[in-house]
Amino acid sequence: MEGRITFLPSGKTVQVRPGTTVLRASREARIHIATRCGGNAGCLMCKVQVDPKQAASLSPPSEAERRKLGPLLEQGVRLACQASIRGVVAVKLPEDPLKAAIRKQLERQREEEELW
Repeated sequence: MEGRITFLPSGKTVQVRPGTTVLRASREARIHIATRCGGNAGCLMCKVQVDPKQAASLSPPSEAERRKLGPLLEQGVRLACQASIRGVVAVKLPEDPLKAAIRKQLERQREEEELW
């Protein structure tokens, strides 16, 4: 079985051995996913979103992941340090907070300019 993951929104895809964590695959793809706990499900910084239709392409949630994420699991949220790739999957990364703030400011400026 092949392991392949696509990181959204960048669209970067990397092939990995099945069983590779999403966090490890992101490093191989040179995609930054923040973490402070060293991959021990302690900091909750490495959350990613997976389409429920592709959930089977990742390992089932670990007990630590279930405790940490609770109802977020039902919304397709997984911890990149805990979820292992078992097939072909795409995960959506959260927007960097600084980039999000800049994007929002630029959108406000555009809206103000349109009013003039």
